[in-house]
Amino acid sequence: MAVAPSDVPEVTTAPPAARARGLRKVFGRTVAVDGIDLDVPAGSVLGMLGPNGSGKTTLIRMLLGLTRPTAGTAELLGSPVPEAVAYALPDVGALVEGPGFHPFLSGRENLRRAAAAEPRLAGRAIPGAVDAALGRVGLADAADRRYRGYSLGMKQRLGLAAALLVPRRLVVLDEPTNGLDPAGTRDVRRVIAELHAGGATVLVSSHLLAEVEATCTHVAVLQAGSLVAAGELRTLLEADTGGLVISTPDVDEALRALRGAGATAFREGDAVVVADDGPPAPEIIALLVRAGVAVHEARRRRARLEELFARLTEEAR
Repeated sequence: MAVAPSDVPEVTTAPPAARARGLRKVFGRTVAVDGIDLDVPAGSVLGMLGPNGSGKTTLIRMLLGLTRPTAGTAELLGSPVPEAVAYALPDVGALVEGPGFHPFLSGRENLRRAAAAEPRLAGRAIPGAVDAALGRVGLADAADRRYRGYSLGMKQRLGLAAALLVPRRLVVLDEPTNGLDPAGTRDVRRVIAELHAGGATVLVSSHLLAEVEATCTHVAVLQAGSLVAAGELRTLLEADTGGLVISTPDVDEALRALRGAGATAFREGDAVVVADDGPPAPEIIALLVRAGVAVHEARRRRARLEELFARLTEEAR
């Protein structure tokens, strides 16, 4: 039966929230960013990872129009950067290289000044927006203290509040948990989850791999100014799997049975890992059951982000 064109569902792909093509930045004889191609998928939470000096902040600054590239092109919410970046910036909230506020003003006063510069925030709506942003980052009780008396973590919270004064399509956070205690780190994680659930795109630069693994849907790994890997986090980790993990209370018996059958197996905590160079998974499970080993769970071994990051950056040296 023929299907009319109108009956065929239209497949649409949202353009990336940010895009880099051949971006390069040179400071004197130092190549900070070396020809990077990167898409930040709309609606994603992308974690930008890399050692100190890998080019993360320079790349972010070029995407936001804060630094002009030596070569290449960039787009922000569909607008070319830096030529038309002004059209995109009202929909972008950013915390880059730490916040900058007036030291003798209170947190609330600083935030009101930032709110007054928001083109989409009417004057009468400023007090409510400021209070909401302060409460969202846990600064309501310290809002009327002078900024110069804030701790590093409180300054980071105020910078995050400034980025969240109005709804954003894209939020860029450069090391947002710098100086935060565990409670503050949890607050940042919560805010990122709320932004993602609301449909915003979040670009996070961080050196805390555990936080990236817990909050991000995509990652981009930089090393010495070059992009060494980028993509969906789950796909990258699944591609870096290695073996079968078997949970059992009989670890020693399982190791003897597996090694006796010629499989490569080793202990990992309270589990047994069987390498991929041996029998397929159904045969391994059957072998253990015949040997009287209690098998509680069997799953593919997925690499941790820390392992993947270490391998990628080591290979890129």
